[in-house]
Amino acid sequence: MSSTPMTLNLGEGSVSFSFSPQAARELKAAINELMVSLKAVAAKPTPGGGKVTPQPPLEYRYTGEVFLEVFCNPNIWPTPFAAKVLLTIRNINIRLTTEAELTRLIEDINQYLEQVD
Repeated sequence: MSSTPMTLNLGEGSVSFSFSPQAARELKAAINELMVSLKAVAAKPTPGGGKVTPQPPLEYRYTGEVFLEVFCNPNIWPTPFAAKVLLTIRNINIRLTTEAELTRLIEDINQYLEQVD
């Protein structure tokens, strides 16, 4: 387990918690898949050009010293830059559920990985 805490910057503050570098890499890979789905939705054909295939949501879960869940439905966002994720971070003492910007989450993960690698 890394001694460097993961910090996620939210709209109204931030939250830091214990998170492994391996879990951060797995979350980054899951977000990369989400970005492909978001780009597919954003590139949908013009109206009347046929149905768009719904893309699967991101449903990432991590269990360690804290439980982290990240959820995003790519079908409701017009572009990857507009997308937000629902975050749930909890342990036996506290539960935080909030919305965060996807682009900010990506930046926070990249910054964390730079610190620990």
